[in-house]
Amino acid sequence: MSKEPIIIVSGEPNSVFLEIFFKCLKTSNFKSPLIIITSRKLLQKQMKKLAFAFKINNIDRKIKDFSQLNNRKINLINVDYDFKKCFEKITNKSNNYINKTFETALSVIRKNNLSKFINGPVSKKHFLKGKSLGITEYLAKKTKKNKVAMLIFNKDLSVSPLTTHLALKNVHKKITKQKIYTQVDLINNFYKKKFNKLPRIAITGLNPHCESNFQNSEEDKIIIPAIKKLRLKNTKISGPFPADTIFTKSLLKKYDVIIGMYHDQVLSPMKALFNFNAINITLGLPFIRISPDHGPNYSMLGKNLSDPKSLLQALKFLDK
Repeated sequence: MSKEPIIIVSGEPNSVFLEIFFKCLKTSNFKSPLIIITSRKLLQKQMKKLAFAFKINNIDRKIKDFSQLNNRKINLINVDYDFKKCFEKITNKSNNYINKTFETALSVIRKNNLSKFINGPVSKKHFLKGKSLGITEYLAKKTKKNKVAMLIFNKDLSVSPLTTHLALKNVHKKITKQKIYTQVDLINNFYKKKFNKLPRIAITGLNPHCESNFQNSEEDKIIIPAIKKLRLKNTKISGPFPADTIFTKSLLKKYDVIIGMYHDQVLSPMKALFNFNAINITLGLPFIRISPDHGPNYSMLGKNLSDPKSLLQALKFLDK
């Protein structure tokens, strides 16, 4: 097998990610070798608890030749994790371990000029508190890229929040014309490179019905002027649309991507429409980074009931 490997970080150790990873390996055949970066002890204990039986192929983190790898075994780069129990509550005790897994992955990717990366979910409350708003921003800092965007991708419709994991009271402060230009450019470049097409983009307003009872609304000051300027560049862009109507069936068919002003404005309807049949792609990094569109889901830990659909979609997207 000579295809470029997919590098995978398991994320929060007390999450359902390893469970859905095992399910993906059991139900699908992937052409690209998968290399997971996690704790060997954790991997073995979760396999035993969840009744999976995969053999492990231990990989040196300094690996340079991937030609002999296949997926008959789990290709593992071990990062030691000191835990007392296999299924503990999520706390900041695992922060150093999670950071080491990301550092290891980024080192392997950088040294071998790789382009495919998947990470399992982390706790924003514990791992990212005081560091970054989300993994999108965390990886942007790690790779020294200051222009990135979150794209929740589905082949029928994708959404992209202009602001990510930001308190609602602060959203209006971060909406700028330049941020809208950057978001549209990143999305256009992604669709051109991946699908050889210029996407049809709809942009929402911030205020209900794109109206307000005060002068100089964000629509008037920022969003409408930005859209007018983008149209001069021959982009397929429309808006602003009220967020309560853009997701109606008659409008959805007209667009490939909906850019919203804040996280829940577009992710809530996206998940209502597609459930876990979507993947979180970070645009603007030196590699394609994808995360399954769900959190650690500690309440489901160890029950063997988690849906692997989102991770499966992420793997299939990169396995080309």
